[in-house]
Amino acid sequence: MPKTTFTREEIQSFAQLSPFELKDKFIQIAQAVQEDKPGQKEKSSAQMLNAGRGNPNWTATGPREAFYALGYFALSESRRVWTADDLGGMPEKAGSAERFDTFVRRHPDLPGIELLEKCVAYAVERFGFDRDEFVHELTDSSIGDNYPVPDRMLTHTERIVRGYLADEMFAKKPPRDNLSLFATEGGTAAMCYIFDSLMKNGILKKGDKIALMVPVFTPYIEIPELDTYEFDVVNVEASLFTETGVREWRYPEEEVAKLADPAVKLVCIVNPSNPPSLALSQRVADQIKDIVANENPNLLLVTDDVYGTFVEGFRSIAADLPRNTLLVYSYSKHYGCTGWRLGVIGLHDDNVIDKMIAELPDAEKDKLNKRYGTLSLEPEKIRFIDRLVADSRQVALNHTAGLSLPQQVMMTLFSLFDMLEEGQAYKERIRAIVQQRLGLLLEGAQMKISDDPKRAAYYIELDLLAEAERVHGKDFADFLEKNYEPVDPLFRLAEQTHVVLLNGGGFDGPQWSVRVSLANLDDLDYLKIGHHLRGIFNDYAQEWRAATS
Repeated sequence: MPKTTFTREEIQSFAQLSPFELKDKFIQIAQAVQEDKPGQKEKSSAQMLNAGRGNPNWTATGPREAFYALGYFALSESRRVWTADDLGGMPEKAGSAERFDTFVRRHPDLPGIELLEKCVAYAVERFGFDRDEFVHELTDSSIGDNYPVPDRMLTHTERIVRGYLADEMFAKKPPRDNLSLFATEGGTAAMCYIFDSLMKNGILKKGDKIALMVPVFTPYIEIPELDTYEFDVVNVEASLFTETGVREWRYPEEEVAKLADPAVKLVCIVNPSNPPSLALSQRVADQIKDIVANENPNLLLVTDDVYGTFVEGFRSIAADLPRNTLLVYSYSKHYGCTGWRLGVIGLHDDNVIDKMIAELPDAEKDKLNKRYGTLSLEPEKIRFIDRLVADSRQVALNHTAGLSLPQQVMMTLFSLFDMLEEGQAYKERIRAIVQQRLGLLLEGAQMKISDDPKRAAYYIELDLLAEAERVHGKDFADFLEKNYEPVDPLFRLAEQTHVVLLNGGGFDGPQWSVRVSLANLDDLDYLKIGHHLRGIFNDYAQEWRAATS
């Protein structure tokens, strides 16, 4: 195949973009070569394969059907109170469970009604709910006729989601103390709220030193650089290799040891990682636990565990360090519901943030008491988890804060679905999907990766320079570095094969690495992508041989 038509200078300029913005450029390139060109009778029939974004191409249909079935019951409850043309009333609590049972009996063929009944029965049995209270919360919330009360999270929903996190994030062995939750508009909102409130409450200050476990999801790299924060960032790099020269994407002890510096106030972790898609090893978790116990007791951890359900027996670092950890979880990837915007922030009631706020200088505490003084006569007693809620609505609008109630109902049903046999079977299926796609990609690319039981396989990051050295030796790797830009392979892929991938360097990974999402294309597309990647790789080898012969 020919080289890319872009000059090295043009590639260098585009490489300054965020990987997600650069992706849009690759899409434009791939689309442009499919269009009619002068002297060309037909446009290219090659399909564009965009493996640059992690939006999954599966959805969990069962809990959605249950949600819609609940909607019909909720409307019947509304019409029961006040019946007029297209006009109903607020559902009544008293007797709601009995009326729900009657509705289920009368509509046995309604899609989703059987699963909805199972979810309600399981929740009542596991959590000891009063049936009228729980059914009314579901009913009134699905109608969406009230502001969220409590604003942080609905009472029954919080207990159910806490149970879901105990099962899936803590391997059914949660820490002893209570985990309080704040329902957010997806994991992205959770990230924004956390950084904002830590700054507002004097826990972080502009220019403070924080750490990132890299490679990492790009916003964690870009947010600290904003003029609001201007944090001094320390990278903890996954730089280990296997004996065969394959990148292992694991953290050496000396890298993790950077967290022992008391000047490091916070560390951001995506676990399992993005892009390498590996869960944190127990060795690293133990080392961080030891650092907190002995050298940096106030170190805060923000762990984004959205991919945890894709790893057998996953256990969040929030289980090892509950006092120091803010847990972020999003339902988006597991359930194929990025459009629903469903996320939570979890913080244990016994935590170092509240302790640090209580120990602030009097002048700073007075300032915070003034900030939150309209919410309570004793603002100093407002916990950080509730300050997050207030800050999310500029404090003044705290009375209308909270995630929309229909969203919280969907979150409830997703969580309960997971607790049933049907949900566990669904989980095994989506795990098998990404693992199969990984196998097909590697078969086509003829590349090796390390064997790792903690691999989520939602993404894969392939280090092309390491592969070059492993296959052809260091001279070939040196040739690539000297003659081409690290993103040159991605331009070739887009222009010549209509394949769109992301540059791993944009995630603070190796500059010559590429990220492939294994979630959003058909299985056999990954075999094609692998073949195209190997073809580009072989082209470079041929150019190297021609230049050195």
